Amino acid sequence: MASLNAIELLREDHEKVRQLLSELSNTTNRAAKKRSELLQKIKKEVEVHAQIEEEIFYPAFRKSSAEESEKLYHEAKEEHRAVDRLVLPDLEETEPTSEEFQGRVKVLKDMIEHHAEEEEQEMFVKAQEVFSEEELEELGQRMAERKQELRKSL
Repeated sequence: MASLNAIELLREDHEKVRQLLSELSNTTNRAAKKRSELLQKIKKEVEVHAQIEEEIFYPAFRKSSAEESEKLYHEAKEEHRAVDRLVLPDLEETEPTSEEFQGRVKVLKDMIEHHAEEEEQEMFVKAQEVFSEEELEELGQRMAERKQELRKSL
C-alpha cells in the first residue's frame, strides 16, 4: 500500500467522518441502536484524527508557516476542544430516540464540516506551500503510525 502524505491522510479522515455523520443524520428516531453505534464510530474517528493533528501536524505547521497561520492553528485547536469537550459528551448523554438527539447531530455535523472545510481550503493550502513533498510524506508516515497506535488503545 502506498503511503499517503499528511494532507491526503487528513482529507481521507475528513471524508470518512463526513460519511459517518451523513449516515447518522439520515437515521430515524426509531434507530436507537444504529445511532449509538454510529456515534461511537464517529467519536473514535474524531478522537484519533484530532490527536494526530494536535500531536504531529499542527505543531509542524505552526513551526514552518508564516505568522498569519498562527490564527488558523489556534482556531483549529479550539474547534477540536469544542467538539471533544462539549458537543460529543452532550450528544452521548442524549437519548438516541429523541428529537434533541437529531438536533445535536446536526450541530455536530455542521461544526465538523465547517472545521474540515476550513482546514482543507486554508490550512492545507498553506501547508502545501511551506512543506516539501518529502516533508509531507514523512509527516504522513508519522501520522499513520500514530493513528495505528491510537486505534489499538481506544
